[in-house]
Amino acid sequence: MTRATDHAYSEIRSLILSGDAPPGSALKEEQLAEICGVSRTPVRDALRRLEAELYVVRSESQRTFVADWSRADVEEMFALRAMLEAHAARRAAERMTGDMLYEMRACNAAIERAVGLAQPDVHQFLDRNRDFHAMIIATADSPRLAATLSTLVEQPIVRRTALHYRRDQLAQSANEHRELLQAFVAGDPEWAHAVMTSHIRRAFHAFSNTQRDGDREEI
Repeated sequence: MTRATDHAYSEIRSLILSGDAPPGSALKEEQLAEICGVSRTPVRDALRRLEAELYVVRSESQRTFVADWSRADVEEMFALRAMLEAHAARRAAERMTGDMLYEMRACNAAIERAVGLAQPDVHQFLDRNRDFHAMIIATADSPRLAATLSTLVEQPIVRRTALHYRRDQLAQSANEHRELLQAFVAGDPEWAHAVMTSHIRRAFHAFSNTQRDGDREEI
């Protein structure tokens, strides 16, 4: 893959994750090429990659849109995350090192500081939360698992969910991270598996509640 394609991929993916290209919106190659500062060929290649990763979808007429999942799609995504990340947590508990625990504690401390601000820094929360989960996946030491999870943990729906979290929900996420750390210190894979499962399931219900609140506002 060329450097231009990598650049286009990164730029378009950022537009989707930030919400600047919202779910269901059309993605036009000419406009994207101008935004990314590349020709249409790298943009086309980048869109194919994003389609494979489920960030975008292609219609029968070959038009490209930002993916907009149904409730069933979202529920399946969170169910898969719960199974796979719980498995990663179990493996990580069996392989955890003192150095990684130190880094994970520091990461969660940054999350707690972001949540504790007068106006919680949700973007900092999202970045450090991603780092925390990435450390678990790295410690699990399974390239196959990491590759499978990479298409789930960065989906825009994850970011959209967190952007609607209340302060208590953000704090609860940090609390669950602390319990995960306790499980890792204890070297207890079943405890880590259980906490991660509930962590992801709670995130799903937070998303569901946000969607219901939005539906009520539209009515």
